[in-house]
Formats: sequence, C-alpha cells, structure tokens
Amino acid sequence: MLVVKFGGSSLANGEKIAKAAKMVAKKLKEGVRLVVVVSAMGKTTDKLLETVDSASGSKAKPADIDDILSMGERTSARIFSTALKSLGFKARYIDPQSEEWPIITDDSFMNAEPILDKSLDSIRRNLLPLLENGVTPVVPGFIGKTVDGRITTLGRGGSDTTAFLIAHALSADEIILATDVDGIMTADPKLVKDVRKIGELKVEELIGLTNSGKKFIHRKALRYKPEGIDVKIVNSARGDLDVDGTIIKGSFPRDLSASIHESPVVAVTMVGKELSKASKVMLDLFSKLEEKGIDLLGMSIDHDSLIMYLPENAVRDVLEGFHEVVLKSDRVLALAVSPKLALIRVRGAYLSETPGVLNTVSEALYSQGLNIYGVFTITSSICLFVEWGRRVEALKTLEETIKQLRLEEEAFRKDNKPLT
Repeated sequence: MLVVKFGGSSLANGEKIAKAAKMVAKKLKEGVRLVVVVSAMGKTTDKLLETVDSASGSKAKPADIDDILSMGERTSARIFSTALKSLGFKARYIDPQSEEWPIITDDSFMNAEPILDKSLDSIRRNLLPLLENGVTPVVPGFIGKTVDGRITTLGRGGSDTTAFLIAHALSADEIILATDVDGIMTADPKLVKDVRKIGELKVEELIGLTNSGKKFIHRKALRYKPEGIDVKIVNSARGDLDVDGTIIKGSFPRDLSASIHESPVVAVTMVGKELSKASKVMLDLFSKLEEKGIDLLGMSIDHDSLIMYLPENAVRDVLEGFHEVVLKSDRVLALAVSPKLALIRVRGAYLSETPGVLNTVSEALYSQGLNIYGVFTITSSICLFVEWGRRVEALKTLEETIKQLRLEEEAFRKDNKPLT
C-alpha cells in the first residue's frame, strides 16, 4: 500500500502528467495498491488567487476564495484519473462535492485544520472499498470540506497533509512525495556548492530546516506525518517511484507538550574576555567532552560568557579537563558549576510561529515563584532549566500554561492564512 503525492511542478503540463501516470502504472502492474494525491498544475493556485483578487478588489470572502482555489486540484485529479484510465487501469477521482469525500475540516477558510477522527474514519469508509475493488483513487490535495459541506483549503503544505492523513488511515507502507528535486540536500544549492543528498533524517531534524526560507515539507503538514510510516522524497523527472531519494522517519508532537529530562543537569559557566571569538577554547572544551563520552545537553554563548549544560552525574569526569582549558587560555578567567537543575522541554510544531510564547511561559513560572536558571530555543522547542527540587511543580505549571498556548496557537493559525 502506497500513498503517492505529486507536487504542482510534477504536473505542470500534459507531458509531465502522462509521465507521472506511467510511474503509478508501473507500481500497479507489480500488484501494489495505490492512492494518488495531486496538487494543482504548476502555478495554477497562484494564478487563481491573483485573478480573484483582481476581479474582486481583494474583497472576496474566504469561503468563496476556497471554492475557487479548489478548482486547481480538482482539475488535476480529473486529468490524472483520465491518464491512468488511458493506460488501462481503473481509476476514480474523488471530488469534494461527492458524498465519499475523505478530508473533513473545521471552518477556518483558507487555512483549515483537519478534524482528525472524522477524517480518518471517512478515509477508511470511502477509499478502502475502492482499493479492494482494484480501483485507484485520485484525491485532490490541499482541499477539505466542513461537516456541513462547505469547501475549505488547508493552507501551506496542504497536499502533503492530505497524503499523510490518507496514509495514516489506511496504514500505508510508505508515502512518496514526487517533486522536482532528488531529495533534501545538505545545503541550499543556490547558496553552497557541491551539496549532497541526505539519505535519511528524522522529522525532528527536518523541522529545524523549515525555519529557513527553503520549505521541504511545511511544518503544518509535518504535524500529521504518521509515526510509523516513512516518507520518501523523489524527483519525478526520474520517471520511477523506486529511485533513491530522502527518507524521513518519525514524527513530531502535533500539539504543544512539556516533558522533563529524566536526570538532573548542571550548568557549567565560563566567563572571560570576548569568548565568542575564542574558537580554540570551544574546540578544546568539545574535545574534553568527546574524550569522556559525555553528551552536551545544550549550550549558550554571548560576548564574554559561555554556558554548557551537562548531565549532573558526569560533570565531575570532565571538570578537571575544563579547568585545564581555563588555565591555559588568556581569554577565560574562571568557571563555576550550578546546583542541580531540571531540563524541561516545551515542544510543538507551531511553537516558533506563535508570538509571545516565551513571555507566557516565563510569566507562568514567575507567578509560582519559580526561577528560570537558563533558557534556549531550537527548532520548535523551548528548553528551560529550573531548580531540580521543584521540577514537578514547574512541569504542572507549564502543562496548565500549554492549554493557553494552544488557544494562542489556534488564534495565530486562523489569523494567518497562507495559501501556498
């Protein structure tokens, strides 16, 4: 069982659609069951949006815009289904106007959120019988439908979201995203020479890259990637779904969550002069950690100070080595070790896009008399260090605060309605 999504660049014209259909046909001949998810052809969505804005003076209602924009994917599905039939296979496009439409959403037009339980149930109820009868469903991506039957669109990464939901519901073996690149590269080839394709990475690693301008898979879509189903990104220009690409494994918390690192940590602080320029000092410190096999849990640095967060039970093994670095450096003046701390992580796919999170978290802890001994952010996580003896109290406070953060996240999502 495969779910294959073709992006707009892979369906830009009739020739490319024919090539994509032959890729699917090859797998069908091998006895593989497939659901195809399609984006709008080329830049169709952008053109439709420009046209409706021009025609309405930017005063069109979001519900009307969604109905118009849906025509891009709906047209792609019809053409792709026809292409598969011309190759001798049974195919059926699924339209949001039909009773068997699978993706059910809320009514946040132009950036709707799938209603997970209803969508999964609808996918199983409507697509499984087709597959069991040898029919290949072709589903327009990016589109949803409210409980009362109004068409919505899913915002950024909408077609990927559609593919992930279908794969989840059908327990697919793999999701294939057919794009115009060979996979995810070690750097942006427009900025760096001699880049290489990454063979495999985790969602948690990938989500950090979504903070850059290059969007491999949008953060919203990654919220719906099933834990146990791999995603393979391939280049449709290769003409074969079996080609090597980048494999994405794992998942990321769909909702905000907080958790405590299982053991206490300490902060080793070094102060000096212009430490941010002391690359040799940092290299020596990392070498000491590597010699002892100690994991670095986090690090922060400013102009004149450096903090390393280390497991409390291992810090004695490396402290003498760190002190040697202090003594031989003319930039480092002294080091100090904090009492036991607890590392609490607040994580969530939308966290870095929700304004005011750090302020909300710090105010919540302050209201309970809980001091923050350190904080840093990375990808869609906030790492906080609090007193070890009050860790349970801090976690409970943050869990209550997360309920408010979820409301703020939802409000932000509804007020920011990206389309592509």
